[in-house]
Amino acid sequence: MTSPAPDPMSAFPFIGGRPCLNFVATLGRRHGDAPFERLPDTGALARWIAEADLRAGADDAPARVTEGDLAYARTLREALYRLVRTAMDSAAPDPADIAQVNEAAARPDLAPQLGEGDDGPRPPLRWKAADPAPAALATVARDAVLLVASPLLARVKECENPGCSLLFLDDSQARRRRWCSMDRCGNLAKVAGYRSRSRAASTR
Repeated sequence: MTSPAPDPMSAFPFIGGRPCLNFVATLGRRHGDAPFERLPDTGALARWIAEADLRAGADDAPARVTEGDLAYARTLREALYRLVRTAMDSAAPDPADIAQVNEAAARPDLAPQLGEGDDGPRPPLRWKAADPAPAALATVARDAVLLVASPLLARVKECENPGCSLLFLDDSQARRRRWCSMDRCGNLAKVAGYRSRSRAASTR
């Protein structure tokens, strides 16, 4: 029996340019009637932590994630989004969001460690944490605090595709990036523009 093709919406987009923006992207289509939850269960959160390179330990074992971790992660994610979004708009953030993010950032985060036993000129980098999932989320929260408090905030943008809500750090030389990714929304805009021009030409 053939396995069903994976849902492309379930894939985690790592195109924000910062860990906190990539984490915020685990909720898709924020501006639509039916936002898409990319963290439906504990396994999904463990997978995001692994794919974000925030997993503690040298092996391939997934992070231990509880239902409490998942609920906490979703609450933190929304506080992060609101905090970044209001800062982008030069608006006053909700004190509750600041408290939520500060509390998460104050928790023990991932500690960098040098690995042993691998061949090569430099020891490999490993991460260590007593509680891997909360530590990964603390690392994300600290990244958000540093971003909001830095001049880099001026380079954070929201994708111009009306159906997309992804935030990204514009690292282009001219600072004119409009789309979260050319492979995603940029190509959709090109196709839509081409079809619109074709229709206009056919009516002349």
